[in-house]
Amino acid sequence: MSLLIGARTEELRALTWAHVDLDGQPDADPSIPPSIMVWRSVRIGGDTKTEKSRRTLALPRLCVVALRGHCERQALARKKAGDLWQENDLVFASKHGTELDAANVRRAFRVILKKTDLNENDWTPREMRHSFVSLLSDSGMALENICRLVGHKGTVVTEKVYRKQLRPMLLEGVKAMDQIFPQA
Repeated sequence: MSLLIGARTEELRALTWAHVDLDGQPDADPSIPPSIMVWRSVRIGGDTKTEKSRRTLALPRLCVVALRGHCERQALARKKAGDLWQENDLVFASKHGTELDAANVRRAFRVILKKTDLNENDWTPREMRHSFVSLLSDSGMALENICRLVGHKGTVVTEKVYRKQLRPMLLEGVKAMDQIFPQA
C-alpha cells in the first residue's frame, strides 16, 4: 500500500475497514473510484502527522485486488482466533485483531524481503513511501501533486527528503524545445 499510494505505515496501521471503499461509485457522474480515507494515525491522540495529512486517496486496481484478498484472509484469521479475536475493524491487524506496532511491521517486511533478491538490511517499510515519491516524480508527475498525495504541507520535504531521482538526465527542456522548434 505504501508503495502504490504513498501512505505512511503509521497511517495504514490505524486504517479501519470503515474508511475503505473497495467499490467506489463507477456509475456516478463523475465516477468515484475505490479509495481509502487517511484520517487517522497511530500517533498519540490518533491524529495524522499534519492537517494536510488527512486525505482521501483513490486506490490503484492492484491495491483493490490486494485488499479484497487481504479481507478474505483476515476473515479466516478471525475465525481461527475465535474468542481470542478482538474486533477493532483494523485493516492491518495482528492475528488476534489488535493494532500492529512498528516492530510487527518491520518484522513482516523482512520476511517478505527474504523471498526476494533485495538485501533486507537495505530496505525498511518507510522506503516504500520514498519509492512512491521517486517513481511518480520519474514518471513526470508535478511535485505539487505528489506532495498532496503524500500529505506534505509543501514541496520542500517531498523533494529534498523523499524524492530520489531515478533518471538523472533532465528531459523537460529538450521536450519543450522540440515542440517549439519542430524539425521541418
